[in-house]
Amino acid sequence: MAYTTIKKPSEYFNTNLYTGNGGTQSFTEIGFQPDWVWIKNRSGTEDHMLYDAVRGVTKDIRANQTNAESTNANSLTAFETDGYSIGSSGNINNNGSNFVGWNWKANGAGSSNTDGSITSTVSANTTSGFSIVSYTGTGANATVGHGLGVAPKMIIIKNRIDAVNWEVGHDSIGWTKKLRLNTTDAETVDNGAFNDTAPTSSVFSLGNNGTSNGSGDDMIAYCFADVKGFSKFGSYTGNGSTDGTFVYTGFKPKLVIVKEYGASGNWIMKESRFDNQNDSYILSNDPSSEVNANAVVGFDLLSNGFKLRGTAGDSNGAGANILYMAFAEEPLVGDNPCTAR
Repeated sequence: MAYTTIKKPSEYFNTNLYTGNGGTQSFTEIGFQPDWVWIKNRSGTEDHMLYDAVRGVTKDIRANQTNAESTNANSLTAFETDGYSIGSSGNINNNGSNFVGWNWKANGAGSSNTDGSITSTVSANTTSGFSIVSYTGTGANATVGHGLGVAPKMIIIKNRIDAVNWEVGHDSIGWTKKLRLNTTDAETVDNGAFNDTAPTSSVFSLGNNGTSNGSGDDMIAYCFADVKGFSKFGSYTGNGSTDGTFVYTGFKPKLVIVKEYGASGNWIMKESRFDNQNDSYILSNDPSSEVNANAVVGFDLLSNGFKLRGTAGDSNGAGANILYMAFAEEPLVGDNPCTAR
């Protein structure tokens, strides 16, 4: 399957910023019905709360924790036609706190996929290169259908039943290795995660790790492919300078997440709607509030990519190997091009 350029990224990925009211709220200007919602309190120490349409409303998993999935009737209560609704849970609606919600469009609650040795439920958006995959682990080497039609560049997996680490696979580190979304750990060699096998256009592979393939355990995976004008997954080498490395994406990024993989380092999330001049960012592996005015980890979001301005090893250490995932605010060319910056 050949992906075409996405002319309007906000039809597939968008951000909403809001203030908690401690009661109930509905957000109706996302631009689509989201299928994966990632919420973080920007002004308080709260966990990163993740919801998706395949697992269903009120069911959360936490990007910075090992926690198993939990159900909270006062959390995300509905995926709406043009947004989502939330209840009074303090993690996502604490009164007076400032929140960010990142929203991705997949394809609803999903359908059965028998491409792999494990039958999965897949909600796939083959236009934007994103799928949500639910499956039950076997504890033995297996394959799982992802529904994208092209090989994903990045896969994030969480065991929904057990309190264990997240597993992350990325083309830049190779599929004999893994990272953990909830820790600062460097890459580790582990054939039990992805069975030393790169994903194909139809399936990804699993070893016998309980974290990605626990026997009888319900699992969830988020799969991502490169799409011109919308998303990019790759790596760069830091130079340790305030005139840092420039990374070309082919679009103006809305969200960039970077992680040094050769050594310990945070998962740094930079959002275009944060204060770009003050280099504000959030750490996906940490519940801390948004960090402001810290140029040490700064980088600029430009019309065609991003440029590092800080000297921190996590994002731009001299000689450091750093992977990234980026999603577009505006494409560089097409009917809705971004302006130069």
